[in-house]
Amino acid sequence: MRTGQTSMTVLILPSLQGCMSALTSLKYPELRTSKETSSTSQYKHRTQLANRRVLILGCGETAMDIAYEAIKANAQSVTMCFRTGFLSFPKVLNRFQVFGKTTGGSLPIDGLITNLFETAYVHRAIAKSRLRWFVSDFAIKRVMWSLTGTQAGCNQHVGGLPSERLGRAYVFLNKSHKAMPYLNRPYKKRDPVLEFMGNKYLDPPEDANSDRWVDTCSFPSSINADGTVAFEPRPDRKDWRRLKDTPVKPDCVVYCTGYKQDFNWLSPSYPTADQTNIRNIIKHDQPSIAYIGFVRPGVGAIPPITGQQAMWWTALILGKMPLPTDPPHYHLLASKNSRIQYGVDHSAYMSTLARDFGGAPGLLELWQEHGWRVLLAYCFGASFVTYYRLIGPFRSAAAPEIAETELMQTIKRRGVAGNFFFGVVPMAFYGIINLAAYLLELVGLIPAEESVVAADNEATKVNGEVISHSREKESLIE
Repeated sequence: MRTGQTSMTVLILPSLQGCMSALTSLKYPELRTSKETSSTSQYKHRTQLANRRVLILGCGETAMDIAYEAIKANAQSVTMCFRTGFLSFPKVLNRFQVFGKTTGGSLPIDGLITNLFETAYVHRAIAKSRLRWFVSDFAIKRVMWSLTGTQAGCNQHVGGLPSERLGRAYVFLNKSHKAMPYLNRPYKKRDPVLEFMGNKYLDPPEDANSDRWVDTCSFPSSINADGTVAFEPRPDRKDWRRLKDTPVKPDCVVYCTGYKQDFNWLSPSYPTADQTNIRNIIKHDQPSIAYIGFVRPGVGAIPPITGQQAMWWTALILGKMPLPTDPPHYHLLASKNSRIQYGVDHSAYMSTLARDFGGAPGLLELWQEHGWRVLLAYCFGASFVTYYRLIGPFRSAAAPEIAETELMQTIKRRGVAGNFFFGVVPMAFYGIINLAAYLLELVGLIPAEESVVAADNEATKVNGEVISHSREKESLIE
């Protein structure tokens, strides 16, 4: 398309979830309808960005990937625009220098969360309060400052979220970290205290030795006739103050503005994903229609969740579990106006589904059936699907061996210090808090929760037929 005398190529790169998605409404309809508009599948190689003046709209993982690709393609300039900010964490925490000693490791960050008293045996009042999230946020922010000089994220010196939204209770972690050395370059300063301590984050040598950078700024309010961008005034942001008098004239605009779920191809008689009120999977009065894979974890992967959801729904429609109607306590804390209302805490969600269909193991039961090694792996491990197939209707004969070998390796890779600080300390702390909550409930100081629907827990209609819910946890797997 042409704006004034300026030619622009517009790439629309939404993050799509299956086929039931649509682009978020774009700010500039004339860009959206350009003949040169292309989708994610048409982006094939970084040479498409070579020698271009690239403007990226958005700050999610796709935006970070495109920013890095543009730098490596030797783009003339790269500018990333966003309204609020992001929380950056690498997929693996392994590039730190602590007291002068370089750390290694290859454990993903979502493997650092333990089950016992953080996911399993958590009292509903503690889960509802999100206390675990706020406590861990408090600790992580201080640790990140002591290692990287910033609390905004891991080695994140620009694009920080407002303090009231900075934490795992509110946002999705941005785990595309490769572009951060280039975003940080105009803002990262020497910290004499950290230098004295010997603490710092080590960027990859190729990126650390580069003199390139990625500019950031507020979202565009308009594109002028001469092709320059007018940014929304944000005097509270240091990147806007730095760039407000610098002409930005892109010849390539990349939309990384996300997606929205759209089910207009379904009959109006069908509930949509946003109408599901039981575990974000079904609507209580239409349990034969399930939405699998339509939640998004703050940290963690969607595929394991889809497997857990599939087991949950299978158990429900086969009458192996009652319809759960207790209030959920796994949602991220989104504002009412937020575009995404289906964010969940991965561990809390997985554990909730497992408790519903009878796959959440008891500690004594684990020890008696599978021995202390499996018990130890479960307590110190993250919420892997295999743990919820050790017992219950989806019991697998292969699960104990996987727990003792593959999943035990994720625990060993933390090392002694990692298991102490990420395992023993949280277990002891949250164990005491959960015990106190159970005692308070025992003496009547914590009231019962109300059902989310006026539904009978003992029977549900599926395709017009009443199915009873057996309390027996007989196996659904041969």
